[in-house]
Amino acid sequence: MPDDAITGSPITPHISSTPSRQAMRALVLGAYGLIGADAARALLRAGFDVSGVGRDRAIAMRVLPQVDWHICDLTKLDHAQWQALTKDVDVVINAAGALQDGGGTNLSAIHEDMPRALCAALAGSEVRVVQISAAGVSTEASTEFFRSKARGDAALIASGIDHVVLRPTLVLGHAAYGGTALLRAAAALPLVDWQMMADSQVQTVALPDLSAAIVACAQGDIANGTIADLTEDQARPFPELVAQMRQWMGLPVPQIKLPMPQTQLRMLAKGADLMAPLGWQSPLRSTAIRTLADGISGDSTTWHAAGGAPCRSLHQTFLDHPATVQERWFARCYLLLPLIIGALSLFWLASGLIGLSQYSAAVAVLTSREVPESISIVAVGLGSLLDITLGILVLWRRHVRRACIGMIALTLGYLAAGTVMTPDLWLDPLGAFVKVIPAAVLALVPLALTENR
Repeated sequence: MPDDAITGSPITPHISSTPSRQAMRALVLGAYGLIGADAARALLRAGFDVSGVGRDRAIAMRVLPQVDWHICDLTKLDHAQWQALTKDVDVVINAAGALQDGGGTNLSAIHEDMPRALCAALAGSEVRVVQISAAGVSTEASTEFFRSKARGDAALIASGIDHVVLRPTLVLGHAAYGGTALLRAAAALPLVDWQMMADSQVQTVALPDLSAAIVACAQGDIANGTIADLTEDQARPFPELVAQMRQWMGLPVPQIKLPMPQTQLRMLAKGADLMAPLGWQSPLRSTAIRTLADGISGDSTTWHAAGGAPCRSLHQTFLDHPATVQERWFARCYLLLPLIIGALSLFWLASGLIGLSQYSAAVAVLTSREVPESISIVAVGLGSLLDITLGILVLWRRHVRRACIGMIALTLGYLAAGTVMTPDLWLDPLGAFVKVIPAAVLALVPLALTENR
């Protein structure tokens, strides 16, 4: 699965720090995603010179400051730019991917057109491409994610260049975003143990095992043309996976078990889809839910026949990395974040709209305390418009941090101006001033929780 699709929990890698080849050069596409970042670190430990490609320099330097970065949009490179990007490299790791169309994401461009352009640039060279695909890809699959991945795999295979295609099942990694966050949040749901997708069978692969496989392919230990699933051997129902995640995190088991109807899940997914244009790439979107409902499974026979190392079981994955309090904190906070953002939006929108709908009464509150009428009219009008603006902006992923800072600053401004013009409101029986202080503190929470890489 891709870095923003279905992910999981961390373990310690088993990759030798002694390189089998010296000074080999690897280029990792999508190098600050879940799979790309871990693969880049594994390649560094194995002695490769590593370059990464990503679209955001700040994220790139925060996640992997130790590699050389090319900051660009892979879907917009021309032939000459691809040739320049891949010049002097020995292996390209294609870990770039996305889960679903929308919000500026085009699956065909990422999964199909981009690999075609890469293959065209490498035509006639000896550069190997290690393609990170997904178990279950097919042109007849139920989601465009799997269909576009299948078309990209086919383009690579037909190109004639040296290649290996790795198709992992549900990737369990250390980073807490995407599907990792979804699984942890599902395990942390309080009071009720919701039995979701009980008929769905899921297999997993530990991220370090996937990264070790990538290193083996990059070193040439796996034959050209290998197309292999990477997975543990055992499958389990999705509710059992959630239960084991809960046990790993040390969370209490809810005493009430209830089935969650598919219609309710689909409604949640549609709601998550509606938020995508605002920049929220929720793991609850319809593609993720449909993928889980269909089941995630693979067959490791080809990988073993190619000489690949076995992948550890889910039990061993969790055993190799005990959970700490940070996992429990994150799982619970992840559930609260959308509620906090929704509450902040509602609070500020209501404040502004009530001020406008009762404009005369709001002005009278100030003029009755000897504030000049002209100042009162401007203060109420401008304040109401600012409140509404912040209530809308906080719903946009790219503006949420600015909106929260604005909410804190505006609250402090209100309190300062109110202290000068209407100091008696500090002692108002309904707590007019006192009650806005928790709202300002609440705006600090998204500042701490909206960074996802």
